[in-house]
Amino acid sequence: MWYRLQGRTIVPIGNTPDELYDTWARVAETYVKQVHISTVFLGLDHSYGGGPPVTFETMVFGGKLNEAQVRYCTYDEAERGHQRMVRRVRRAEQGELERAIAKVRRRKN
Repeated sequence: MWYRLQGRTIVPIGNTPDELYDTWARVAETYVKQVHISTVFLGLDHSYGGGPPVTFETMVFGGKLNEAQVRYCTYDEAERGHQRMVRRVRRAEQGELERAIAKVRRRKN
């Protein structure tokens, strides 16, 4: 099933994407150093009939969590999920920095 976004609400438009031209929307976008975190409205239900429509997605591009993906049913879930992913990416990238610093310190000793 295809949906369009009306404000923060998903509205069904049928089984063909005839009105899809205006359905895509970015919910949030964040950069952490070179890592891009993007949350968007997909327009297509990715639950494939197994529960409420899953029409939002967060993806990570780059860094330690490259291609990490989480999907959501509502705009509010997508906003909260985006912030959770940003925190995860920051922790992962910080951990990488800490390991690099420790490695340099070990070399000096």
